[in-house]
Amino acid sequence: MATQHGTSASLVAIIATRNSNCRSNCLPALSCDMSLSDDQIMQRVLDGQPELFEELVRRHRPSLLRTAQHTLRNHALAEEAVQETFLAAYAKRTTFDPQFPFRGWLWTILLNNCRTIGRREQRRTDRTQLHSFDDEQLKSHADDEALASVLTAERDALLSQHLDRLPDVQADALRLRFFGGLTFEEIAAAMNCSLNGAKLRVKSGLERLAASIRHAHSGHQDAGDFP
Repeated sequence: MATQHGTSASLVAIIATRNSNCRSNCLPALSCDMSLSDDQIMQRVLDGQPELFEELVRRHRPSLLRTAQHTLRNHALAEEAVQETFLAAYAKRTTFDPQFPFRGWLWTILLNNCRTIGRREQRRTDRTQLHSFDDEQLKSHADDEALASVLTAERDALLSQHLDRLPDVQADALRLRFFGGLTFEEIAAAMNCSLNGAKLRVKSGLERLAASIRHAHSGHQDAGDFP
């Protein structure tokens, strides 16, 4: 039990360190064969080397955070979703089925966490935080950087608004494909659907997203009413 507690504490420490976005002061890299696949590392974790899970954190945190930020439109909430995803994955590591890709399993946990946090924040704030930036963030940049930050945040917020108008399965498929960089096979595993179903969700989502953007540009106020 002491070993498990120590590893859990170490996992929390590495996530917290990476969440601070520090570079020079990050924890030293673990001794891990970089040629090992995610599934091979996970198998070693299950076989008694739980400390190797930290390598999976290192590999997947950037793409998970990118998708969570686009989903939740708030950096702090995205950090929370990613941290909870890794902690849940580690806690539930014995439920991992090696017959299925680790990435798909991990992204399923992330999507569920994003939905849970999103519903919680919607109740708490009544969706009053449309943009993820505030005055304090703007003051921390020079004028040119502040303008770029505003424009980027507005663009991302607009994209998130259009994605929010899509059915959840299509919006999630697009986020996994383009923000997470998952393959169609991994999307199918994460969303518990067939390979053709994953491709169809991405294709249909892109078509509806394009239609939503066209409606917005043509002056329609309600871009959700399209076939």
